Amino acid sequence: MQAEAFFNELWTDYVSIAPQAQKIHDLFVVTDGEVINDHVAFRTFANTPLRLDLLEPLILAMGYERQDSYEFNAKKLRAHSYIHSNPLLPKIFCSELLVDQLSDSAQKIIGKYTAEITEQSLHQSVFWSGRHWAMPSWDDYSTLMAESEYGAWLLAIGVRVNHFTVSINHLTTTDAIHEVLDRVKAAGYKVNTVGGEIKGTPESLLEQASTMADRQIFEFSAGDQHEIPTCFYEFAKRHADAQGVVYQGFIEANADKIFESTNG
Repeated sequence: MQAEAFFNELWTDYVSIAPQAQKIHDLFVVTDGEVINDHVAFRTFANTPLRLDLLEPLILAMGYERQDSYEFNAKKLRAHSYIHSNPLLPKIFCSELLVDQLSDSAQKIIGKYTAEITEQSLHQSVFWSGRHWAMPSWDDYSTLMAESEYGAWLLAIGVRVNHFTVSINHLTTTDAIHEVLDRVKAAGYKVNTVGGEIKGTPESLLEQASTMADRQIFEFSAGDQHEIPTCFYEFAKRHADAQGVVYQGFIEANADKIFESTNG
């Protein structure tokens, strides 16, 4: 699959459960014209037929190369980022939950559902395929949420993009992240305040911020319905280093706080 078609499919799935993203996107289109996507991100479970090492070849097949690797010890995650030779194509950030580092009870809950994943040849469409297991019970979801918000989110939402990102560098009306956030908040959207509204500094070469995830009602396995977080929209401002090269990577401390956008 060509990268452009891949991102079109992703966007369609994304805004179906995060309609705020379409509205915020359109808000900036009115004043800035085209909105360039800086990056997208995915979540998956380690040690399953959907593990990171099996998803990576699908990303590389679209002309990407691995950019860097990351560890989030507190959240029991590892991740890779990917970059394309075309600078206008979004970077990709893909992480996985290291299930075997969780408590026995959390491992048992996750294992009950991931055992349902069918071994199969994977295609890029897996990135908007959702759950490969039955919808969890509310009890299982809630129990897992207490230990791993990431795991509970993934158990309910499945393999789908969890955010797109407005590239502030490519906006025409402002290049200041605080001005972007002021517009988003004025439009009525809540932003992630964990670690401050803006994560990172110009000195670290990357400033990031995000909305709090949209919310949608899901029907859990016993037929009970609950409103839970879905996906969010991010905003990124990249700065140039002393040599004038604009930073293209990610910063673990920033990303750790951005993960919290689906918490709540």
